[in-house]
Amino acid sequence: MAAWQLAQTSRHTLVAYTRHLNHYCTWLDAMGFDLLSVRRVHVDGYRHTLVGAPSTIARTLAALSSFYKYAIAEGATALNPVATVVRPAIDADHSTTQGLTRDQARTLLAVARADDPRSHALVALLLFTGIRIGEALGASTTDYGHDAGHRTLTIRRKGGKSAKVAVPAPAAVALNEYLGTNGAELIHVLGHSTHHLIGQPLFTTNTGRPWQRSEAFRTIGRLAGKAGIQGRIGPHSLRHTFATIALDTGTSLHALQDSMGHADPRTTRRYDRARNNLAKSASYDVARALA
Repeated sequence: MAAWQLAQTSRHTLVAYTRHLNHYCTWLDAMGFDLLSVRRVHVDGYRHTLVGAPSTIARTLAALSSFYKYAIAEGATALNPVATVVRPAIDADHSTTQGLTRDQARTLLAVARADDPRSHALVALLLFTGIRIGEALGASTTDYGHDAGHRTLTIRRKGGKSAKVAVPAPAAVALNEYLGTNGAELIHVLGHSTHHLIGQPLFTTNTGRPWQRSEAFRTIGRLAGKAGIQGRIGPHSLRHTFATIALDTGTSLHALQDSMGHADPRTTRRYDRARNNLAKSASYDVARALA
């Protein structure tokens, strides 16, 4: 398993896939099955024990398939027992993530601002840029800079690709306050008290270690509760909110797709609440053109 883990290029993928594989191995041990000797029937049995959203089950099976593909390439086994296992159907046009209204987003920002600079910086960055939590936590202080008059953050997208996103003023102000800078580049001066030196993770704990996803999830959930927002609110809720507000205010689907780093435009369309609005049907445009 260790060699397969080393082959992963994304830290987020590594953590998620390892979690799925560990759960699978625990089940195999309980059933008395060997990891490298099982057949499809065994994986089918495991699949029926899984609970959760179809997308979660699909990700679990993808993790297992990734392991077996690696094992085949390394000559450890000849069969991928997950290859023909039926994946659950996923509605590509629907997102189950709960987003926020504009008023809720404003309230959450106010609560985060009153909480502490780090909370405010994270919430503002996610809400105003729409980046993923892994992209935010994976950035370093050297990734925060300027380009052609824009405040920018360079992030690593899914698949390891680098992207530069614009950081609008409200998010930049929050980040600057958190990092202890007036907006100039972060330069380490001997004896300076800040722990945010060049090359440090952008978001850290009070002891200087990288802020973990679980800690960020808990922080956003706690802030949402203080803001009186019902439901399960997490980092992806803020990304969802960014997308829906952008589309509501006239951002094109193509521009939003680029901003969010979606490889497939269908993923972006899930956030378009107007797509089912009959008043905007193309039928009326054609009727007016032929009148």
